[in-house]
Amino acid sequence: MTALLLSPARRRRVPVRQVLCLLPLLLVAVVAVRHRQVLAEGFGHLASARWPWLLAAAGATCLTWVAAAVSRQGAVVERLPGLRLLATQFAAGSANHLLPTGLGAGAVNLRFLTVCGLPPVRSSAALILYMLAEAVGRLGLLAALLIAFPHALRLGSVVPATALGPLVIGVCAVLSAATVALVCVRRLRTAVLSFLRTALGEARSVHTRPARALALWGGSLAFPALQAAGLVAVGTALGLPVPPWHMALAYLAATVAVALIPTPGGIGSVEAALIVALVAVGGPVAVATAVVLAFRIITVWVPLLPGALTLGALVRLKVI
Repeated sequence: MTALLLSPARRRRVPVRQVLCLLPLLLVAVVAVRHRQVLAEGFGHLASARWPWLLAAAGATCLTWVAAAVSRQGAVVERLPGLRLLATQFAAGSANHLLPTGLGAGAVNLRFLTVCGLPPVRSSAALILYMLAEAVGRLGLLAALLIAFPHALRLGSVVPATALGPLVIGVCAVLSAATVALVCVRRLRTAVLSFLRTALGEARSVHTRPARALALWGGSLAFPALQAAGLVAVGTALGLPVPPWHMALAYLAATVAVALIPTPGGIGSVEAALIVALVAVGGPVAVATAVVLAFRIITVWVPLLPGALTLGALVRLKVI
């Protein structure tokens, strides 16, 4: 009878943290098996590429994690632990490819900020501020390239003219539904307005410190610029007959478009959008496909396993 009535302290606990450490590895295995054909084709294209340019693409990919860390530091007034912040961005990149776009990295960084002592509301405000700055940086670079090369992107030849209509209707429907919900649901409106006041106060505090503002906006501009540079390096390695600035324009246009499609890390949707964009700037379909597959191998698949291991280690060490 005594053996059946053990105290809760002596009962065997479910090793939740250990399970969470292994979960990223399981997800990596599932995603890799589902996309094994893409992996095989991508590595095949890498074998015929010029390796110095591939190393440049790998270097640009590594610098994107530094840019993300700098920008996230700029989104908060408090000083964050540098090495743990950088490791978190590496792990967040892996999480972002295992969950719908933006959710993985957002969840990892939100947890990191709360562990560092920021209240959940301020952590969420910092996350929104980073996402806004990154979106502004990406759209700003895209606009600058469109102004500099107005005839480089010829979407009419590869995208039907009727494709824009459903997208505009969908965006308007979502905005209308959100507006109606805010107007009709008082509790939701109160919560949203309270959060906006906190977020605006956080943004003002950050911008009163020149070093934080520079980190926020400098990192937000550097992040998409380095990603585009990685694609340019891969395109050069595989001999894509497209000017570098046009390749960068294609990358920015594709990633802005694919942000509206909530697939895990953009896997599948990013490849399709990049191929369409590279063809739209004058690349042959076969070479553009090879460039995109090789680019995704370097930027997604190679860092995926070490990123998942880092994520598990950070969970185990209670960094996140």
